[in-house]
Amino acid sequence: MSVKKFDLIIDKKIQPYNRVIQVDSDKSLSIRSFLIGAICQNITSTKNVLESEDVLSTIKCLSKLGVKIKKKNLGSYNIYGKGLGSLFAKKGLILNFGNSGTLARLLIGILSTTPDIEVKICGDKSLNKRSMEKLIKLMSEFGASFYPKNKFFFPLKLVSTDMPIGIYYKSGVSAQLKSAVILSGLNAYGNTTIIENNKSRDHTENLLLKNSKAIKLKNGKHKLIKIYGKNVLNAFKINVPGDPSSAAFFTALTILNQKSILRIKNIGLNPTRIGFFKLLNKHGAKIKFQKIKKENNELRGEIIVKSSSLKPIKASKDYYVNSTDEYPILFIIAALTKGVSIFKGIGDLANKESNRIKEMQKVLKQIGIKTLASEDSLKIFGKGLINAHNKRIRIPNLGDHRICMSTFILSILTGAQARIKNFETVFTSSPSFLKIMSKLGAKFEIKK
Repeated sequence: MSVKKFDLIIDKKIQPYNRVIQVDSDKSLSIRSFLIGAICQNITSTKNVLESEDVLSTIKCLSKLGVKIKKKNLGSYNIYGKGLGSLFAKKGLILNFGNSGTLARLLIGILSTTPDIEVKICGDKSLNKRSMEKLIKLMSEFGASFYPKNKFFFPLKLVSTDMPIGIYYKSGVSAQLKSAVILSGLNAYGNTTIIENNKSRDHTENLLLKNSKAIKLKNGKHKLIKIYGKNVLNAFKINVPGDPSSAAFFTALTILNQKSILRIKNIGLNPTRIGFFKLLNKHGAKIKFQKIKKENNELRGEIIVKSSSLKPIKASKDYYVNSTDEYPILFIIAALTKGVSIFKGIGDLANKESNRIKEMQKVLKQIGIKTLASEDSLKIFGKGLINAHNKRIRIPNLGDHRICMSTFILSILTGAQARIKNFETVFTSSPSFLKIMSKLGAKFEIKK
């Protein structure tokens, strides 16, 4: 599916609303369902997966590697697992990961310890600018090789190892790197040990947990993940909940928009994904979780949000790992909350779809919001909910869905006239974003 390019123009404020919505399905879980299903035995069955550009890139890559994937109906697929170490690549095969860092890192993790793999790997313009140095060094420990040597940006050539050996890894803030190591370790000889100092997204572990011969977890001060290589993985069934990262944008809008109430149904409430909501509650937001239940080792439920009066946000580095994707919209909230907000431990934002610290500073400067950045922190001098109808915001083609979505919300709350180039990039994660915004009463114009 190729999405036509378009710009978005916004110049009207949103009115108060009281609505019930359901957001797009969780992207992280959708991508992992296909990748893990491909290396299981037998048929993995999915329901309600996200059919976005990133997920379609995942399906395309796996199909090229010999995995049969059959669509049953909207969001429902059967993945005919080939088992560990059984993916196959024709000589000269090119794998294009599109815009997806998750797909890139996790599939490289699988392929690095799959025998006889020699593939060219690349992404879109945005992904090709993101450094893969940490990933390449980790996969090299398993025995994989990448060419040209000492080059850390796509395009690259990946040559797998036929004799992968388990490694010891101290995990940091990246769930993608942790997942890549887990997936590599599953087909390595011996054991792979991961010590997790900061508890990052654990969807990969949750989907694998029933395979007790292959993976064991021990929770303590530091989480210990033990991978026992070369054990058979069993197929699974999954019904994917709504994406909490997508829900964050509608939550932010409701908090800042006066006299508004929002109920978000069937949303993933995994504890490693709700740092955004916890942080805002701590600073005065009216957010409640209800109807909580557990499926596939994942919590899900409903979120009720009401207009709130916030205090300036003080976010320590501990929040970053559980709300990475939400920082651009957190910066918008801070700008429209009176007082000085401080975000620490955010250096890794420089290596996202764009440098999200610098780019968000540029956005805020256009409506007169002062910011001060260091390598690992950002200070925002919030003005409250300003009227900026005489200001103009221009966003170039950054290939960054989160900055596009954040700018949209800034514009409809302040009345600033915004033109966001290549807004179609939002469809990589949230194909229903504009449809939901229309339901909430937002006005915008599409320019093709």
